[in-house]
Order: sequence, then C-alpha cells, then structure tokens
Amino acid sequence: MYRVPSITRPLLLTACRTRIIAAPSHTASTLTASYEDCRVLTQRTAHNFRFSFLTLPREQRRAMNALYAFNRITDDLGDDESLTIEERRLRLAQWRELVRGAMSGSSSDVIDSAGLLDEERRYLPAISDMVARASIPHEYLFAVIDGVESDLHPMEVATFEELERYCYQVAGAVGLCCIHVWGFREGPKVRQLAIDCGLALQLTNILRDLAEDADRGRVYLPREDLARFGYSTDDLQRRVINLSFRDLMQFEVARAKRYYARGEELLDHLAPPGRPILRAMLDIYGGLLREIERRDFDVFSRRVSLPKWKKLWYAGRAILTTRLA
Repeated sequence: MYRVPSITRPLLLTACRTRIIAAPSHTASTLTASYEDCRVLTQRTAHNFRFSFLTLPREQRRAMNALYAFNRITDDLGDDESLTIEERRLRLAQWRELVRGAMSGSSSDVIDSAGLLDEERRYLPAISDMVARASIPHEYLFAVIDGVESDLHPMEVATFEELERYCYQVAGAVGLCCIHVWGFREGPKVRQLAIDCGLALQLTNILRDLAEDADRGRVYLPREDLARFGYSTDDLQRRVINLSFRDLMQFEVARAKRYYARGEELLDHLAPPGRPILRAMLDIYGGLLREIERRDFDVFSRRVSLPKWKKLWYAGRAILTTRLA
C-alpha cells in the first residue's frame, strides 16, 4: 500500500491508502494567491527543478512549488550578502518562528516591527497548506533551516560523515518532504533511499559550485579526500586544475553515482504519479554530472549547466518511460 497525501486523493483513492490531516485555515483567495506567488518564484528561479515539476499532476505541482519556495526563501535569507552574519542569523530565526506559527495554525509571536520578513510572509499560507496536506513532519523543514544557518560562517568539512550530516539537512530532509508530496510505499528502506537520493543531487551541486563556494569560504569536499589526492584548499581557491584535481573529482563523481543508484531504487517505492518527477530529477542532475565529466572536470572556466531543450527532453522522456514501465 502507498502512503499518499490528501492532495492526490481524487487520483488514487481506489488504489492507495490515504491519510488526511487538516490544513491550517486560510481563506480561499489568500491560499490561491499564495500558491500563485510560489509558482512565480519557482518559474523565475528554479532553473533545473521547474522542468521536472512539469511531470506532476496539477495539485502535486502546486505543492512542489510551495516546497521549492520554502527552500528558496531559506537559502536566500542565509545568502544575502548585503546583511551581516548576525542580521542573517536573526532573519533565519524569525523565519523559523514564522514557519512554526504558520504550520501550527496559530498567529506568530515573532517581533518584526521593522517588517524584515514582510515579503516572505505571503508564501506561508501555501507552505503550511502543503505541509498539512502531505503530512510532512515539521522537523524536516526545521532541519533545512538548521543547514542553512550552519553555512553562515566559513565551512570546512573534515570527513565524509560530516558532509553526510550537512547534506541531510539541506538535501536529505528535502527528499523526505518530496516523497510525502508524491506518495510512497511505506517500508524500512524508503526513508534512507530518499535521504541518499537527496545526497546524490547535493553532491552534484557541490561539484558544480566548487569555485563559487570557495570564494565564500565554504569547502564542502572533505579534507580527508583532499589529503588523499594531494590537493589543497589553497589549490581550490586558486582554481588549480592538475592530475591531483582530476583524480579527486573522478573519485567524487564515482561516489555521487553510487548515490544516484540509490535514487533509481527509490523509484520502485513511489506512488505512480511521483515516479516521473524523480526520474526527471535524476536525469537532469545526472546530466550535470556527466557534463562535468565531459569537460574533463573543469568546473572553473564556466558554470556547468544544461540547455533548456535538454531539460525539457528529460522531463518528457521521464513521463513516457515511467508510464510505460
């Protein structure tokens, strides 16, 4: 049996078990406007994810727009370089309490006399509605905020185990939110598969963004890996591409591919409407990983990306292949 969100009930009522949790009360017009704001934000900024969202039924697509909006806002609050570290920390703390209040259906007690988060508040009705309808444990959203807060100071990771813990917060917890939106077959493996799938996507982001992150004092490649291949953080900051760097990158790409294989395994545990979007995500981000390899691991000269037509092609292929499987 599948665990599916109430947003999919009209589609899956006869095939799957449905668990319904009441959403916080919002007027219809407020909720509609909030979901539209989330859609616009996704359309404007989700350069990779938004193509995979096209594979979903309308209501689940709306939910994913709201989930993306939560993550985008959280990231932006942590990355706003026009603010001091303490100002960013304050805004993340206020955002946490606003989200907590919205999800509990109570008015927020956050003191925001300066109106620091007025812009962000309009997304909260959709976010809280999505969380309630998909029965998402609130701890997953707070884990994401914790991960972004940990990025406020320069970061270096000693071991892969440390990197895994960080990736759980900023990606694995998001993967867990996703399977609640899509619907999944309950079992002992599915939670870890979702976490590992998020790790695969995050490792791809880390490899693609090495230079940009290093400029911000963030080195996510474990020090134990750098030492193993004789490549230093100073080399990274100077954009050195040599045999040591290529060996290091080849090792990291191979590791990411092992986690992509876990994502492939997750497909079998998802309710049918959720399979195309995961297939598209795996193909699009896997395509970025292959592009890194094709460039002989040169992620410094120009940003690694895929053309729009290829992302659309992956999304279309995902719909066909998962429905025919």
